[in-house]
Amino acid sequence: MESSIITQVQKEDVQLSSKAGQVSRTSLKQQRSCNVFKSFFCCLRAQDGHKPPPPSHDALLESQDNGTVVKLSEASLLPEVTAQDQGKICVVIDLDETLVHSSFKPISNADFIVPVEIEGTTHQVYVLKRPYVDEFLQRMGELFECVLFTASLAKYADPVTDLLDQCGVFRTRLFRESCVFHQGCYVKDLSRLGRELHKTLILDNSPASYIFHPENAVPVVSWFDDVEDAELLHLLPVFEDLSQAEDVYARLDQLRGP
Repeated sequence: MESSIITQVQKEDVQLSSKAGQVSRTSLKQQRSCNVFKSFFCCLRAQDGHKPPPPSHDALLESQDNGTVVKLSEASLLPEVTAQDQGKICVVIDLDETLVHSSFKPISNADFIVPVEIEGTTHQVYVLKRPYVDEFLQRMGELFECVLFTASLAKYADPVTDLLDQCGVFRTRLFRESCVFHQGCYVKDLSRLGRELHKTLILDNSPASYIFHPENAVPVVSWFDDVEDAELLHLLPVFEDLSQAEDVYARLDQLRGP
């Protein structure tokens, strides 16, 4: 399937995120208070109530096509924090089904049409922006050090992000090669960013993407084409709250509630 060549979509990923999204979507439509966000986090509560352990040694290994396993570089994925972001929490933000939805099939109301070359042939990728994504990104850029982290290939995700983020909200962009390939999934290992984990968050529609650090996650419902969707708008108060946290673990625990 051509879409799997450039995007992060895998069958297991879609099934997992869809199940989580159905629960979260129902709760979000019923309530508009912090109780909404408790429902987002309920499935992520650690059994012992403690901070998650760092990834195991195996999580830092990557399988190659020839069956061998190599140690990934331990160099930080992010550059030094800039002066404007000193003291801010770092938020890792996913692209596909979190901020946009892309398709090889023509979409009459596409916000962007991005040409992508695959094996010598140029394909048109039709991209829809999630409702309120512009307002969301603008506010997030004011509050946090924002990093785009996608399991998609750069030749697709980079031009899409150029069109999406014209104000330069994302300080850094990370693509598939920065993920850890673990048990069939592209995982975003937050411990490799070069940021303190208690000052790092991840917004992603796929639980498989943050399987190493579930306690740093703010889950979001997968989005495809629902024009009535308001997830990003409803998440802004949560992120405004989290932006003041000295320890994201403690604040997220409070948001999850008893």
